[in-house]
Amino acid sequence: MPKQDVQQIVHAIAEETNTPEETVAQFYAEAVDGYRAGARILDYVPLFAARKVREALRHHDAGRK
Repeated sequence: MPKQDVQQIVHAIAEETNTPEETVAQFYAEAVDGYRAGARILDYVPLFAARKVREALRHHDAGRK
């Protein structure tokens, strides 16, 4: 995936979840690595990783309230 696409995904998640981009980038990279490790088809890895990061950050934010 092109670096620009990753940056756009990270930026969008950071804005949606009010989380620093550095934090989102780290979570996203870990999620992508995790999905790639077991994937035979890589087309949807970015989508699944973004979904996982959003979900994790929403749960994390809900726990702070």
